Amino acid sequence: MLAIFKREIMSFFTTATGPLALGLFLLLNGLFLWVFKGPYNVFDYGFADLSAFFMLSPYIFLILIPALSMKSFSEEKKLGTLELLLMKPLSPGNLVAGKFLGIFILAVMALIPTLIYVWSISSLGTEAGNYDLGLIMGSYFGMLLLLLAYTSIGLFTSTLSENQIVAFLLAIVLCLFAYLGFESIAGLISDGGLSLFIENIGMKAHYERIGRGIIDSRDVIYFISISILFSYLTVTRLKQRA
Repeated sequence: MLAIFKREIMSFFTTATGPLALGLFLLLNGLFLWVFKGPYNVFDYGFADLSAFFMLSPYIFLILIPALSMKSFSEEKKLGTLELLLMKPLSPGNLVAGKFLGIFILAVMALIPTLIYVWSISSLGTEAGNYDLGLIMGSYFGMLLLLLAYTSIGLFTSTLSENQIVAFLLAIVLCLFAYLGFESIAGLISDGGLSLFIENIGMKAHYERIGRGIIDSRDVIYFISISILFSYLTVTRLKQRA
């Protein structure tokens, strides 16, 4: 697993994929938060907090994670190296775990520079340092859980096609539906109880609860379960090719 993890990290930084994806994430966040006028602009928001960033990032990660994961198995299948990997004394589970960890760490690396926003918000406040650190830490924790789910979905879709673009688009569609789709469906239902139930199937409701500083074990288990489910589906797809 460790060898696959190192191979994934090296492959991202020996090509333009990794730096370009990470740079795009930071550029888009920076433009929407500090330059472009709109609902995500910090100066237009009226409050010195990072709510806009945590509302925006899930949508940008909808592009970043599929971009990082699309070649994980699609490229291996296209080049014929997947069979070689599966013939080695390496279980499909370890193969998936190595690739999963590589993509997740890269996504975390994209988040690390955003910590400067915390300092920026602190400076913009009426009093320096007047911000809710617990709320920010909870929001970052929720973001990490969301990344786990996105990464597992991205890996799964990369097993569905040899075409990286198809895998990329499938990942975007699945992640978008898992994040926003159930809330949209719930909005069409007049029955309050049923509407709430359907909304809670989606990721957004769980992510926003954690983002409000409410660390509920049910929300944590939800994201971990999504990650395990799609990782299992990925392993199953690989076993079918073994």
